Amino acid sequence: MSPQIAIVTGAGGELGRATAVALAGRGLTVVGVDRNEAALGELPDGIRREVADTTDPAVAAPLVERVAAQVGPPAVLVNTIGAFGLGDAMSVTPESLQGMFDVNLGSALWMTQAVAKYMTQQGSGAIVHVTARPALEPTAGLAAYSLSKAALVHLTRILDVELRPQGIRVNAVAPQLLDTAVNRKVFPADQLKQAVAPAAIAAVIAFLVSEDAAPVSGAILPAYGG
Repeated sequence: MSPQIAIVTGAGGELGRATAVALAGRGLTVVGVDRNEAALGELPDGIRREVADTTDPAVAAPLVERVAAQVGPPAVLVNTIGAFGLGDAMSVTPESLQGMFDVNLGSALWMTQAVAKYMTQQGSGAIVHVTARPALEPTAGLAAYSLSKAALVHLTRILDVELRPQGIRVNAVAPQLLDTAVNRKVFPADQLKQAVAPAAIAAVIAFLVSEDAAPVSGAILPAYGG
């Protein structure tokens, strides 16, 4: 059998890159997608790179069609793309709310729509989205971010109900704080003590898309760290 094809969005970020590497290490053929071409250049050889903005509803379907034609039909989708923003509910603007939903929800929905037809034809598939702890537990000062990530949680559950009959499993991982270069500049040292390495979250994602997790669908897996 030829290797399964996996698409990883946000592959230019630290979590996306770690996920692409983890899946490739398990023998999958990985296509890394990001709108930042320079960041994609940091992916190791052997991982195909596609420059695209998957928050744009018009981009997802042609992107997946191109991958299917040139590499093979996708069996795995991992959506690591995300945006973070501070601000309480009283300070949310239409622009800030729309921006969060476009990135944190839109990409997951448009890409799922695009890959689902190929997975349905194959009778199987695995999709993992990355949400966050504030999506599950109300957190002050993160209103637009939390709302968008909470919508992603509910989307994951809806997709599980709708796609599981076609053999497609949909799950989500919910980290609290990732130990990334950006976060180390933003968060104080005491909060970073509980931050989780992107590679550790990538290993959880790799498990969820594997046959070892075949019974698991519709799960929102907390990955909060110590």
